[in-house]
Amino acid sequence: MTRKLQTIGFDADDTLWHNERFFKLTQDRFEELLSDYTDKSLLHDRLIAAERRNIGHYGYGVKGFVLSMIETAIDVTEGAVEGHVIQKILDAGQDMLAHPIELLPHAQSTIEALSGSHRLVLITKGDLLHQERKLAQSGLGDLFDDVAIVSDKTVETYRSIFTGHPGGAEAAMMVGNSMRSDVVPAVQAGAWGVFVPHDLAWDLEHAEPPEAPRYRAIGDLGDLLPLVDEIG
Repeated sequence: MTRKLQTIGFDADDTLWHNERFFKLTQDRFEELLSDYTDKSLLHDRLIAAERRNIGHYGYGVKGFVLSMIETAIDVTEGAVEGHVIQKILDAGQDMLAHPIELLPHAQSTIEALSGSHRLVLITKGDLLHQERKLAQSGLGDLFDDVAIVSDKTVETYRSIFTGHPGGAEAAMMVGNSMRSDVVPAVQAGAWGVFVPHDLAWDLEHAEPPEAPRYRAIGDLGDLLPLVDEIG
């Protein structure tokens, strides 16, 4: 008998390995650098607004984040920001790109266990080279049957990816820490959507949970295997 669930998609950042913590640390450094110019809470709001505006231009990832910080620095200082501050922002971005990968609890054991029974697909957005580098450093790359590094995660993104695998979206699951990007559009595409919370979440990834029978939430990746067995 063919199982109900044949393909499992995984988000990468903050689902399989830590990522947002480095953005938060860099944002703290950024706010310290510009503390003489404006209040930190205001600076935070200005940076988020810049990121929101720039996603369509720069996409997701460290490079777009760095460019948004530079734009915000120029904006809040009315062009008076000094060159050494810009250099420190660039250095912070370089540090983020070079930071070693740290897997989240149960990530490796769960991926290893599922790789023998299901088709696994890594579905992540961000800078192509950086995401490829992180996957290689994670040691998980060989366990995935397919890797999709996309500009955004939409209903059509999931339909297109899962159509290339047995059973399509109806026989697929997407697992991730972002309700907006990993869960809601996957469920709308006809797949299962599994939310795995992370302590830190990017402001722009917030969304309300879908009211749908194919939505599930688990405590961490250690709870995924029993859920997969339950679905069949």
